[in-house]
Amino acid sequence: MASYDSKDLIVLEGLDAVRMRPGMYIGTTGPKGLHHLLWEIIDNAIDEVANGYGNKVEVVLHKDGTASVQDNGRGIPVSPHPKLKISGVEVVFTQLHAGGKFSDHNYKYSGGLHGVGASVTNALSRYLEVTVYKDGKKYFARFESVEKNGKIHSGVPVIHLKQMGNTTLKGTYVRFLPDDRVFGDINFNFDTVYERLKETAFLNKGVHIELIDERTNRKETLCYEGGIRDYVTSLTIDRKPLFVPPIYIENEIEDTYVSLALQYVDNYNESIFSYVNNIPTPEGGTHEVGFKTALTKVLNDFAKKHGLIKDKDVPFIGDDFREGLVAVLSIKMKNVQFEGQTKTKLGNVEARSRVETICTQGLNEFFVSKKNENIGNIIIEKAKGAARTRAAAKRAKDLTRAKNSIEGSMLIGKLANCTSKNPDINEVFIVEGDSAGGTAKQGRDRYYQAILPLRGKPLNSEKKRIDQVLANEEIRTIIGAIGTGIGEDFKLENLKYNKIIILSDADQDGMHIRCILLTFFFRYMRPLITNGNIYVGMPPLYKVKTKDREWYCYTDEELEAVTSNIKNYTLQRYKGLGEMSAEQLWSTTMDPARRSMIRVTVEDAVLADKEISMWMGDDVGPRKDYINKNANFNKLDNFETFEKKKENE
Repeated sequence: MASYDSKDLIVLEGLDAVRMRPGMYIGTTGPKGLHHLLWEIIDNAIDEVANGYGNKVEVVLHKDGTASVQDNGRGIPVSPHPKLKISGVEVVFTQLHAGGKFSDHNYKYSGGLHGVGASVTNALSRYLEVTVYKDGKKYFARFESVEKNGKIHSGVPVIHLKQMGNTTLKGTYVRFLPDDRVFGDINFNFDTVYERLKETAFLNKGVHIELIDERTNRKETLCYEGGIRDYVTSLTIDRKPLFVPPIYIENEIEDTYVSLALQYVDNYNESIFSYVNNIPTPEGGTHEVGFKTALTKVLNDFAKKHGLIKDKDVPFIGDDFREGLVAVLSIKMKNVQFEGQTKTKLGNVEARSRVETICTQGLNEFFVSKKNENIGNIIIEKAKGAARTRAAAKRAKDLTRAKNSIEGSMLIGKLANCTSKNPDINEVFIVEGDSAGGTAKQGRDRYYQAILPLRGKPLNSEKKRIDQVLANEEIRTIIGAIGTGIGEDFKLENLKYNKIIILSDADQDGMHIRCILLTFFFRYMRPLITNGNIYVGMPPLYKVKTKDREWYCYTDEELEAVTSNIKNYTLQRYKGLGEMSAEQLWSTTMDPARRSMIRVTVEDAVLADKEISMWMGDDVGPRKDYINKNANFNKLDNFETFEKKKENE
């Protein structure tokens, strides 16, 4: 085992201004940022076990609001750092850009590449405690964010590392209380933590991860001996696999370890989820390119060898082989280079050739076996259907590109465009129905707000082939108005509106239209979501009016708060946008100074893919099971409840 001591901790700079500008380090001080504190500590523990120094991680959500993470790895170094003259524990938790991951000597593969995690978690906590079990000794340290002379000093060591006795344990235990002065609500969400740990367990086969919620006495144990094979099986459990079990490949070249599991299902979507050192790469990168190239080459060769296509035929293209594909690609490598600060796209050039080599070799070995020949035939037959669809889709795409048919005649009388030519300030409202569309056109600011009314319900793209989706007039109109194209032809730089706002009625039909549009954007224009361009407008649900005052309430909670303090009021439930006047729609829903909107984001692409397939796909069973398990059929409609309350007063 390689030595791991304080001299291995390389310091780049001190801990400065984390509390002053937390967004620079964790993105937000909302729920996402709160959970980011926990991810940083979990990732450190996972790096230990993923590199073979342990096999168990325990995460506990305590009743007092703290969270703790314990691993059975080597334990953080405790000896004095040769340069800073403080313990290794204090280096890790008080120095930004300090840790053992800037050198290949300590970790072969690591997700914590920036080394800021532990110190940032410390800086944004009320207190943080560390217990290290190392070399038969137990050590303890405590850090606090203390207020002095009106200024908060973050992560101050109040108990310097000290030996607490002997032990037979090994590893590190960290417990921290997020600072409510930074986050406000410091309540960790069990389901959010569970999904993250479940994904981590899939990516690290054989590792035992326990999640304990002392608040609810809930406990989950996660361990997947099949690793990403089990992952793909879980992703396809609510779909119809064309064969079982998933195809699985793993190998290593030049310190790059590659594992791949793939399955085909009976639908039209491509679902590839890739990871580098356990970090999701939703924007793909060179490793995905290598896999896609290998898949296309191997399956084309298989088709030719077995006479499924002739030499004179045009080979299938990659898109044909990825229809209905569900794949998980996980690579581990040194010196990872991500494009941008978000770690969402791999940039290492060498990863492409290494992944391509391993996947080509592995897939060839799979399909050369006589027992797997039928699986190859199934995939080629699906690809043939995809190729026919591609030809039809090309004709449909050509139609959407045709200036006269899209930007001209199709949009005339539909899109009420804005006069501004600056896409950075422009926004378009996709509005349900001509009636609401007319009201929105009257109430808008014509300079930067465009209105696109939908005259019919768009097609559910989850259930249809791309040529069928593009044959839908409402979908074609949306594509033409936005200007980016779709799928492989998508170009974000051609976006005409910085904000694309879905504005539908606050009823079941309106919710359905919203879901249909979000499904379409997720499947065919996903960069609009990842770039933060898609919003959901929030019209008020209720209007409360007394003799001399009126309130607009956007949630049931707001309605409760307003009506609990007044009497003799009238209550109007808005079931359609068309019920509002132009002035009301502007003041409640369209005016940037007063409106409420939800920005659509994808924090977990895997979970989003599964949820969309469940709710919008053909298989009714999973939806029925979910509804029976989670729906409260005894709950009265809130509007009826308030109507009865009003009658009793």
